[in-house]
Amino acid sequence: MNFRSFKKQSFRNQLIILIGFLIVLLIIIYLLFQHNIFHYEDDYVELKDPVKVDPLKADYDIFQLDDSEENLHIKYGFELFINTAQYIGPENGDPEMKYSGNNLSCTNCHLNAGTKPYSGMLIGVINRFPQFRGRENKIGSIEERINGCMERSMNGRVLPVSGNEMKAFVAYMNWLNRFAPEDGKIKGVGYANVKIPNRRVNLEEGKTLFAEKCASCHGENGQGVALREYKGYLYPPLWGDDSYNNGAGMTRVITAAEFIKANMPYGATFEEPELTDEESYDLAGYINSHARPLKPNPERDFPDLTKKPVSTPYPPYADNFPIQQHQMGPFQEIMEFYKAEYGMVKTK
Repeated sequence: MNFRSFKKQSFRNQLIILIGFLIVLLIIIYLLFQHNIFHYEDDYVELKDPVKVDPLKADYDIFQLDDSEENLHIKYGFELFINTAQYIGPENGDPEMKYSGNNLSCTNCHLNAGTKPYSGMLIGVINRFPQFRGRENKIGSIEERINGCMERSMNGRVLPVSGNEMKAFVAYMNWLNRFAPEDGKIKGVGYANVKIPNRRVNLEEGKTLFAEKCASCHGENGQGVALREYKGYLYPPLWGDDSYNNGAGMTRVITAAEFIKANMPYGATFEEPELTDEESYDLAGYINSHARPLKPNPERDFPDLTKKPVSTPYPPYADNFPIQQHQMGPFQEIMEFYKAEYGMVKTK
């Protein structure tokens, strides 16, 4: 055999070995897929299944959305939420768009754009509406609830239900809702539970705590810190003409104490609070002891007065306790009256 014949035979042998190797490899791959070793399809379905995503750990970065028509509504809702005064506040530049009567933003109360647990968190809220509310004594829509905030916390007027702003708010809330369970009930809904002391608010203690824990952000006189380039506040005013009116839920000492406990001072959380229950209670009372705007026609709230929270700071009531006790406590005596007289267990 000459060199040329040997080289040709060697090439054939190598080719046969290569083809045999490829055949064996293909057989192995086929068997692996037949026995579902890789699970590619199942993994993909799990990642896309919203039930498998923890709504408290989901990504709510609005800036990842593209500019589709639907996403533009969501983005506008987010903008309204964090820069409320700029778009619909009293100094926005368009008289027809003056819906808010103060320069607060929604995120001043619903922290982290509505995603912080125990701060009136809005994740899942869409699934909890329609909802019965004692203040109106009827089943209400999410749009009605938003307008309740507009008239009270924002000290303004209602948004048109079919208007762009209302649609944008609802679109943003729907987007926050995408990983929520069907009933909308998630850990962190509402506010923290606080054991309310069986005594009147200690205003002097509240004043001292405010100076130590709150004044560095909200100002010595509760005036807040305004933004420099835009309308609105970095830290909101807690009383005075540009704050929430007396019809807002935060004017109830018990509600305010629950909010304060899990969120204040800045940086506090439900898991790592910085204030005790009693300190939160006295701070809430001190903040709400100051003057603020008055909501028109407060007597129309709670048509069934027995459903009125005991710490609602304005009459009428379905009891004979003085208004000062409804404003500053002690509240246990009032709660006991409702249980004995009406069979109602009240916590607020």
